Amino acid sequence: MEYIKTGLKAMLLSGFIAFSPLAAMAGNGVEISHLGVNNTLVRIIDDGKYLLLPVQEANEEARVNILVDGKLEKSLNVRLAKSKVDYTVPLNLEKYRGHDVVLNIVTTQGRSSVREAKEDACWNILAVADTFDTSNRERFRPLYHHTPLYGWMNDPNGMVYKDGVWHLCYQWNPYGSKWQNLSWGQSTSTDLIHWTHQPEAVLEPDGLGMIFSGSAAIDHTGSAGFGNGAVIAMYTSADASQIQSLASSPDGGYTYDVYPGNPVLTLESEARDPNMFWDEKAGHWVLTLAHALDHEMLIFTSPDMKEWTLQSSFGKGLGAQDGVWECPDLFELPVEGTDEKKWVLLCNINPGGPFGGSATQYFTGNFDGKTFTPDSDEDGSVPTKWMDYGKDHYATVSFSDAPGGRRTVMGWMSNWQYAADVPTLQFRSANTLPREAGLFRGDDGRTYMSSTPSPEVEALRDRLFKSSGRKSLGSKAVTIPLPEANDGICEIIAELQAGKQGKAVIELKNRAGDKVMMTYDAGEHTLSFDRRESGIIDFSNDFPAVTVSPTFESDGRISLRIFIDRSSIEVFGNDGRFAMTNLVFPNEPFGSISFSMEQGKGKLNSLRIYSLKAE
Repeated sequence: MEYIKTGLKAMLLSGFIAFSPLAAMAGNGVEISHLGVNNTLVRIIDDGKYLLLPVQEANEEARVNILVDGKLEKSLNVRLAKSKVDYTVPLNLEKYRGHDVVLNIVTTQGRSSVREAKEDACWNILAVADTFDTSNRERFRPLYHHTPLYGWMNDPNGMVYKDGVWHLCYQWNPYGSKWQNLSWGQSTSTDLIHWTHQPEAVLEPDGLGMIFSGSAAIDHTGSAGFGNGAVIAMYTSADASQIQSLASSPDGGYTYDVYPGNPVLTLESEARDPNMFWDEKAGHWVLTLAHALDHEMLIFTSPDMKEWTLQSSFGKGLGAQDGVWECPDLFELPVEGTDEKKWVLLCNINPGGPFGGSATQYFTGNFDGKTFTPDSDEDGSVPTKWMDYGKDHYATVSFSDAPGGRRTVMGWMSNWQYAADVPTLQFRSANTLPREAGLFRGDDGRTYMSSTPSPEVEALRDRLFKSSGRKSLGSKAVTIPLPEANDGICEIIAELQAGKQGKAVIELKNRAGDKVMMTYDAGEHTLSFDRRESGIIDFSNDFPAVTVSPTFESDGRISLRIFIDRSSIEVFGNDGRFAMTNLVFPNEPFGSISFSMEQGKGKLNSLRIYSLKAE
């Protein structure tokens, strides 16, 4: 725990609920003037890097206008604490040193008098500090999945590989763990596993609105006018309308300068989440834009990223049509075992996923530089296909300019049904493991998308904790302990044989009675995942669920890679031919895995369990 120096006293910031008695002292580097029942001025009177803002998630949002030398610098929405403090978030003051800084705060909750307004918990906890404690206080924070240090995170954005570094931007609210104040946060990595959190947002809300989702790419030809090899980002500016804006990076993707000619693309209807790439064959930029409420993707082209021409639209009446269409991605992949290539169009949808809420659907087909034409069945229909059959895989898009022709993707590991209610406070949400996208032909002759853990993930393996040769399976469970180190976090690799009509059951259990049950039904060619008794589930009626995936096999045999982290389980089957991602919040780590047959006789052909580390 770090000690934080304020303008008057040194006080211990615990971050959650319990604060040092000294924190109740008013005047910790600030001067507070209550102007009325809903209006308060806070003047910064001491030097310090941060102003620590106390947050109560159940409270209504207050509007915080930050004035620097009398001029409006920025505006925030913060759930300032009224009756209790859940945690604090930092407002960076460093760039304002030597200037007069005043916060004009307008609240919305009703009060009968100024005296009552003065009793709000936030006023006694506001403090100027030199440091902000980001040490983990969450038992459900993942060990090896990317998370923000603090605050709310949703869609991955601006993903680009440049000079050996993976740049992962994401929708970020630095001022609370619920959706608001959307900016682009950023983390960087050289191995897709260990992430360095960049301390400040690379794009912040401006006069055109909040910073919604978008993409980034390297301009190898200098066509946009920012120089050869410049990293360019395109994103949605969202206020009363949604319009598309541009930014360029002067330092290879670490920071961005907003293009002064924004917006570069406007429509008369709601559209968002631009995703662009350079089409080498056609010699122009291609942009896919989600026409969200119309359930279609719009395809534009441009010579310079600034002047865009609408070429076609795709999707009306096709695939899952509920909710809104969001976060597109368009790319080409080889089809495994053939000389053929196909184009893939990712289309994230919310709600309307196969098990409720958000999910990622995709289409395979052909693209001629202007128009995407989907594959169809024998009857001419376009099938609905899902990239992941769990409830917690959304907003999936790929890194541009990945090395070696790779198509590396990551998603948001949550669901809009309950993302703001999961049992964490310091942060909300994680990303999925990085995955390599591919294409394969199913037994039905259709083309499907595969996703396998990126090869870098194997570096997480600490040691081989347990291995087993062939074991016969029947109604009596074969139970094997899981590693205790790092809260039972591990990778499980197993191959099961269930016969043509058998049902094999895999159970994860702990001493608290929590369990996750996976059932492989060889006759139906499915794997189900039941988390209805997985631990803490009462924060949302939509959380207890059973998800089901096709297994894309016909011989009664299945291979699985199962990744267990503190609050998630990701299952990859048959070399990535199917995947299932589900959050879990067990009361204590899972301590064992068991295998049995609900129907018929079977075999556990092989088993390996690796303990995992993130160091």
